[in-house]
Amino acid sequence: MSSKENFQFTPGVIGYPLVFVLIIWIVFWAEVRFGFSLNHLGVFPRTLAGLRGVIFSPFIHSGIKHLFNNTIPLLVLSMALFYFYRSIRWKVLGYGFFLTGIVTWLIARPAFHIGASGIIYLLASFLFFKGIFSKHYRLVALSLIVVFLYGGLFWYVTPIDPEISWEGHLSGLIVGLVFAFAFKKDIAISPKYRWEQEDYDEEEDEFMKHFDENGNFIEKLPEDETADEEDQIQVNYIFKKADKKD
Repeated sequence: MSSKENFQFTPGVIGYPLVFVLIIWIVFWAEVRFGFSLNHLGVFPRTLAGLRGVIFSPFIHSGIKHLFNNTIPLLVLSMALFYFYRSIRWKVLGYGFFLTGIVTWLIARPAFHIGASGIIYLLASFLFFKGIFSKHYRLVALSLIVVFLYGGLFWYVTPIDPEISWEGHLSGLIVGLVFAFAFKKDIAISPKYRWEQEDYDEEEDEFMKHFDENGNFIEKLPEDETADEEDQIQVNYIFKKADKKD
């Protein structure tokens, strides 16, 4: 797929991520406003009831700090996904949403795991690794931006803080890496320059004609390559003195 087809800005690039983030904020507002907690709907590993958290946990947060720390990177990374990977955005987000929850359910400690951080790690992992693998200059640049902005996230895939669901982070990282390998179609292809194409003929290249076999610049092309005299336009000028006035 060409870059022109893939890199197109549409209202959905901002609209869909905003709707996702807005739903998360509405859920948190409802908890605070009506005084109830939805933490019991999080992922609880290896129990049948805990599977409901695969769907509900990304929308549930423990506090305003947790909510703020998740929704800002979620908005930025999801917009990047929707713009740079337009043709596969729903596959990455949809499949990744469920698989990240399932892996968390399989490997996590016995506790309720809530928050959208698993989705954040899914997006960061996919955007980074897929950009490197694609070798497309725009996607590689995006990978570097992701590392610059959110490189510190990768420290939290290890159990450095018992209050943080590092298992959810690790699950997102793994799923994103797998997706970077799995999704090979409908990815922007790096454009080929003229000299990289199979039918390129160096002798017919107008630019290369300005250099000799030793690489020295030729200021004037051979006479046989200049325009014929009959094809040239001749312009005659008539000079007439202006009359002097007294």
